[in-house]
Amino acid sequence: MFIQTEDTPNPATVKFIPGQQILASGTLDFASQGDASRSPLAARLFGLVGVARVFLSADFVSVSKADDTDWSMLKPMILAVLMEHLSTKQPILDEGFYSEEAPAEEDDEITKQIKELLDERVRPMVAMDGGDIVFERFEDGIVYLQMRGACSGCPSSTATLKVGIENMLRHYIPEVQEVRPSAEY
Repeated sequence: MFIQTEDTPNPATVKFIPGQQILASGTLDFASQGDASRSPLAARLFGLVGVARVFLSADFVSVSKADDTDWSMLKPMILAVLMEHLSTKQPILDEGFYSEEAPAEEDDEITKQIKELLDERVRPMVAMDGGDIVFERFEDGIVYLQMRGACSGCPSSTATLKVGIENMLRHYIPEVQEVRPSAEY
């Protein structure tokens, strides 16, 4: 198994591309060891000293390091964990992980348009940088989005939200007045 690595715009995060499926759909962002209790892979990565955040996507894993950790020491350990976990076909998530999700509410027309634009034009670009952007809500003309993976805490994430995404949404959907980051969970 060969796992590619890519730097991201966030110097604290590296994208690991194993060339195989990680998640069947969606993304998951684990901000701590406690958050990762339902993902054996994320829990193993958090077992490495210096791992601060783990992000899982369809075909890659982004790992963020603690400020006092050096990539030259951490990257080989992450590669070893990923290689062993994936090559032995150990589970990425606990069985039944998705069955506990609440049913989705029906979206209004503006929310549907916002989500469609995000899915088609923004998410693919953000995924290239090792992250994801998740729609939280649209309220009083304001779109609340959550940056995940490499984008969470990235120095350029505010510019991405305000300049790139806000301008695009305002262009296509006049009801959108502003884009703001949602509170971290």
